Amino acid sequence: MSNNKSDLFYAELEQSSLPLAELFSSDSPFSTVPNDWDIILTDIKNSTAAVSEGKHQTVNLIATCTIVIVLNIAFGKEMDIPFFFGGDGATFIVPSSISGDIMGALGSFRASTKANFNLDLRIGAISVGDIYAAGFKLQIAKHSRSSVFSMPVILGNGLSYAEEQLKGTACNPFKASSTTVEADLTGMECRWDQIPVPIDQEEVLTLLVIGKTENQGTILSKVIAGIDAIYDSDKQRRPISTKKLKLKSTYNRLRSELLAKYNKGRLFLYLVNGISGLLAYFYFMTSSGKRYLSDLVEMSDNLVLDGRINTVISGTRAQRIQLIEALDKLESEGEIVFGAHISTSSIMSCYVRDMKNAHIHFVDGSQGGYTMAAREIKTKNQKAHQI
Repeated sequence: MSNNKSDLFYAELEQSSLPLAELFSSDSPFSTVPNDWDIILTDIKNSTAAVSEGKHQTVNLIATCTIVIVLNIAFGKEMDIPFFFGGDGATFIVPSSISGDIMGALGSFRASTKANFNLDLRIGAISVGDIYAAGFKLQIAKHSRSSVFSMPVILGNGLSYAEEQLKGTACNPFKASSTTVEADLTGMECRWDQIPVPIDQEEVLTLLVIGKTENQGTILSKVIAGIDAIYDSDKQRRPISTKKLKLKSTYNRLRSELLAKYNKGRLFLYLVNGISGLLAYFYFMTSSGKRYLSDLVEMSDNLVLDGRINTVISGTRAQRIQLIEALDKLESEGEIVFGAHISTSSIMSCYVRDMKNAHIHFVDGSQGGYTMAAREIKTKNQKAHQI
């Protein structure tokens, strides 16, 4: 464990049990991220085109791989760090002491991603101090979402600024790594097939909401409260249900995972994973396995709060129409801009360090949920600039 007090900032951050709508409207749970931490971002270039070509699950898989790589480095250093899954990439807030190792490992994975999938993975890092110097804000709270799962919550526009720098060409403040670090993908799992909407629901809604900088917390609190009122509790609207989970069973469905993890699609690796899958099938029939599946639903990461609201929820068509009408009103009043994507299933990839209490599951809407919702926001912003 690091002896540097700053390295322990997030680990020592007190968890808040306030409901999210109250958390956003309260300043006390939020702390300023230290100047000597870094923002590291990953993003697949032209992900919208890749999704249109039917590669949405591969895009999701690569984004998950970057999270696994970073978390394995942090775990090895006994550090707890906040991270945010974005469908076609991820964002991390990390102590600068491990940034070099992370960038080196992501650089190695970037090369294999290009070779195996012909997709360009962008990676970059910018210091939090530079974000503050540019006039942007970054505050964080740790929210206790359930008895087994806590999540970071961001206020401020610092992460949005960092993302703009990664995707832009006007300037490039990102740190490059001169070292090569092997990418450790231990624990990365992608064995679940597309997951149909829960039995009592009709559709899956992938939603991105950006609140204007002024009164950001109040606006996001209003949106969360509106979602709660229409879709009921967070538990009720989760798109993952144990009854709908089905393990992948064919080589073609496992091939992308094998390429990402092992850099080769060798038959014996498929056989190893096939045996593992068979063992998993029987394990899920035991009491321990059933408990794991129950925790899996609890630890499904279908809500990301990185200064925006990113969420994948299930419900009825009538609920979705009611919510979109409410969001349209907020958008017309200039308080938010939002994007939405509708599907009948979700996809999930997993980081499983152990089957008892160290696993997390990343959820996206099928057919490129987050990517397509982000495209809608981009289209709206382009139209606004033309007016």
